[in-house]
Amino acid sequence: MSRLRRTAAAAALLLALPLSVAAAAPALAAPSPDTSATAPTVPADLRTELPRPTGPYAVGREILHLVDQDRPDPWVPSAGPRQLMVSMYYPAHAGTGGPTPYMTPEAARMMLDGKLPGNTIPTEAVTGARTWAESDARPQHGRFPLIVLSPGFTMPRSELTALAEDLASRGYVVASVDHTYENTGTTFPDGTTLPCTLCDGHVPDDDWAAVSESRAKDVSFVIDQLTAHPHPAWRYARMIDGDRIGMAGHSLGGAAAVPSMLTDDRIRAGVDLDGTMDYRVPASGLGGKPFLMIGHPLGGDNEDATWTESWAHLDGWKRWLTFGGSNHGTFTDNPLFFEKLGLPQPPGTTMSAHRGVDLTRAYVAAFFDLQLKGVPQPLLDGPTAANPEVLFHP
Repeated sequence: MSRLRRTAAAAALLLALPLSVAAAAPALAAPSPDTSATAPTVPADLRTELPRPTGPYAVGREILHLVDQDRPDPWVPSAGPRQLMVSMYYPAHAGTGGPTPYMTPEAARMMLDGKLPGNTIPTEAVTGARTWAESDARPQHGRFPLIVLSPGFTMPRSELTALAEDLASRGYVVASVDHTYENTGTTFPDGTTLPCTLCDGHVPDDDWAAVSESRAKDVSFVIDQLTAHPHPAWRYARMIDGDRIGMAGHSLGGAAAVPSMLTDDRIRAGVDLDGTMDYRVPASGLGGKPFLMIGHPLGGDNEDATWTESWAHLDGWKRWLTFGGSNHGTFTDNPLFFEKLGLPQPPGTTMSAHRGVDLTRAYVAAFFDLQLKGVPQPLLDGPTAANPEVLFHP
């Protein structure tokens, strides 16, 4: 994220939606229980509904708690080994699971109070959001590509729920990762919710590249655990095709796709959703790996130098798209809550929340369908009359 994108983020990230945990134990082969078994009752005028997934499959969700015994936590060494919470979304049989809360009440309260001083929005307005995945649903047969999702700085993994559900409905297994101490709340199986230690200017030496590198280590560890033989950390790991793995992220999560792809040969394709690449694409490129960049207009003559420089160094299939009328949060669920709760969007925003979700889903899915499934995608060939907001960088 450049300074420009971080400034945009400050306005757009009022609603961060996390889910967390804290306990030192080996990676679990069984799913962690949802600490909120059912979505709370919310008045209709406050209840946000995520757009329905567009693919042919129903969606299942399980929560994993993973612990890297070989790596101390990089931000709070006294906490012991690095612990991560991961939401697994997967193609499932409809009607075979239960409700899936958007996030835990503890994480929602920490987020709302931290981002909205004097907050009066009830926690239920966030925790009660309508999702489409079913908890512990019976999985479909078959092997599917794996997509790892990484959220923006200060943001919980739940900010990418609409994208995760849609990808799973289209035939992907999705691992959405909370990077502990980097978002406003992470709730663990024992009910502990951890704060964002790095928030409010506490990134060591303001070294954002180092944070991206740390996320790359998180991502590789998650892939290790999901593809381990003979005892993977997820009971449905047989669904994952380990030869077809991609990564996408928003903001800092998108920036982290660069070091992740450079250091992990298993990640074949990457997407950066509006994240300035403080960790630059090197002059030697990404080893020919395909990369998709989608961003919001920065306005006037402003440029994100990290995008311009990295674009020139990308040595594989590549696209750079700009969504006209969007803002930094457009690529997440957050504007859906803004609109429902009557919160203002950043100046210059003309794209509706649902349109932002629809376009993000369409172009990200098209990219992975092309790169991981080998299905031709004319949508990525250039501008279309159906999507006049989408501009292709020359």
